[in-house]
Formats: sequence, C-alpha cells, structure tokens
Amino acid sequence: MATSNDIVTATKGQEEQNVLISEKELFDQCGPVHLTAIDWENVAHQRSVAASLVQGVYILERDKQEKRKGSQALAPPWWRHFQFELYRVLVDDVDSCIFGAIYKFAPSKSYFDGSKDKSQRFVIAFRGTLTKGDAFSRDIQLDVHILRNGLHQTSRFETAIQAVRHVVATFGSSSICLTGHSLGAAMAMLAGKTMAKTGVFLDAFLFNPPFLSAPIERIKDKKVKHGIRFATSVITAGLAFAAKHKNVNNQSGDTFVALSAWTPCLYVNPSDTICAEYIGYFEHRENMDTMGAGVIEKVATQHSLGGLVLSFMGKECDEPLHLIPSANLIVNLTPPSDFKEAHGIHQWWKPDLLVESKKHQFT
Repeated sequence: MATSNDIVTATKGQEEQNVLISEKELFDQCGPVHLTAIDWENVAHQRSVAASLVQGVYILERDKQEKRKGSQALAPPWWRHFQFELYRVLVDDVDSCIFGAIYKFAPSKSYFDGSKDKSQRFVIAFRGTLTKGDAFSRDIQLDVHILRNGLHQTSRFETAIQAVRHVVATFGSSSICLTGHSLGAAMAMLAGKTMAKTGVFLDAFLFNPPFLSAPIERIKDKKVKHGIRFATSVITAGLAFAAKHKNVNNQSGDTFVALSAWTPCLYVNPSDTICAEYIGYFEHRENMDTMGAGVIEKVATQHSLGGLVLSFMGKECDEPLHLIPSANLIVNLTPPSDFKEAHGIHQWWKPDLLVESKKHQFT
C-alpha cells in the first residue's frame, strides 16, 4: 500500500515532468489541428504541413533529451496527423543530436477520393537552433559557420546532403521536397542549391532563412534605404567587373545563372532581422530594373561585396548562402508581439495568417 510520502513523491515527479513539457511541443494544443483534410494544391496547406514536419524534428530531439519514448513521445502527432511516417532520422556525428528527419507520405486507403494526388512522397526536414539541452553548443557552432559562409564544410551538412542524394537516387526527384527553419532553412537551402547545380531541382519550403548583411531593411525612410542599396549595387558591380578583368578568383556568380531555374519558397517576417533582408534583396532588383539600371543590378546581385573585397586582398571567400537567383517570396504581414514570435516556426501554420506572395525570377 502506498504511503503518504510515496504519493507526495509521485506527485512531485509528475509536476517536474510537466514543467519539462512546453505547451508548444503539444500538437493538440499548438499545432494546425484545423487541417482535418489536406488539399495539396492549397499553398496555405502546403506551408502548414511543411512547418509542422519541421516542428516534428525539433520535438524529436526534445523527446530524446527528455527520454520520452513510446506513448510519452510528443513528436509523432506532428507528422501522423498529415499521414506521414518517420522514414529516417538524421543525426549529427559530432554530438549525436537529431537535426533532421526524412518523412514518407503513407496515406490510408480512405485518403484518396479519386482526384489526382499532388502530395509530396518524401519530405526532408531540418530544425533550427535549440536553446535548451545538449544540442545548443553544436547548433551555435553551425550558426557561426553560416556567418563565415562555411556551412558546406561541416560534417552535419555532409550527413544532410548524403541523405538528400540517397532519397533522390532511390525514389527520384519529382516527389521530394526540402524544408527547414532558421539554421535548418540554411541547411535545406544549401542542399537545394547543391542539387540544383547538378540539374536536380527540388521543391523547397524555407522558413526564416538567414540573410547575412547590414540590417538595411530596418531603415524606415525609403529614399535613404534605396540610396544605400543603389550605392552598394554600383560598388559591387564595379568590383565584379574589375575582378573579372584582373582574373581575381571569386566564386560568387560562377553558377548563378544555372541556379535560376530553381525557385524555392522563402517564408520571411519583416520583423525578423535574421531573414528580413530577403525582402529588400528582391525588391531592389525590381527597382533597379524600373529605373533603367537593371544591367548593374544583374551583375551586383550575383556577388557579395564583402567577398569581392576579400578576393582583391588575396583571400579565398566562399559563396554566400543567401545569393539566390529566383524565389517565391512569402511575407508574413501579421504584426508579431515580439522577435521570438517573428522568428518562430509556429507562425507559419496559423489559420488567420495574412501573407503577401510574389515570384521573383532571374532572367
């Protein structure tokens, strides 16, 4: 028979366990439960499912950290609700943390209603930086590699691109997509660019992808903002022409045109300084073309000003991750309460989300 001390101890243990569970980890409380039927041609549905699968990767690592297994695991609802199954987890060989997952669409027989199926068969998802647990220090190291344009040199990316190549080689590329959030979006973008350079163009849903530059987008005065971008473009284009004339080694621009056929979906929030510069990056191209300076911008957009300067100094500089020719840019116009919400993954499956979408094609 249990004593009063046993009951107190058990109650205390349950309370401690509940503290470790964040409300945002629970699909029934914070997930897109409103999506009871998925229309794969609906862009809002696509966005919500992709974001949920990324959240599933976050929770997989949290389940691992908190030793939640079986019925106690919180991750499975984030993919089972959409009739996906976990095909494989991707583990970093440095700290053994889960940073990605491959999901396989496995619908029940009753799922199909006779209409043409537009669903993705395999989704390869990557999480962003975790601020809690054992994965934090390794994630921060990867964030630093992004700052240095060196993500492609990490063992985590090597694991990721090998997984992508395996799925493509095994199942083909037509029904495979990449998705990720923050650091994970950078991982997915780099994987997408790497495959695109070989002629394989994968669908990609990239949430809050990092864009590393001065925070020009935060300037409220449009004339000042445009003036800074115009001056930067002129200087960048001038250095690019000079570098070509002097045969200065610079990797930016070498494969830019070849990548133009790849059109990933970029989901950004203007209040998130980590990704907001994508808005100005594409908007400035159109402004330059309108004012008759499209030739200058066509050259400038293929290069990094910092990379060109380093090249002239005789230093090697890898291609910045954020230089992409084409994209479907989806901007969340719903005002966030704070930066955490503006950068978070949860915003992207809200049913009342106000977004503005525009396709930018490099020609």
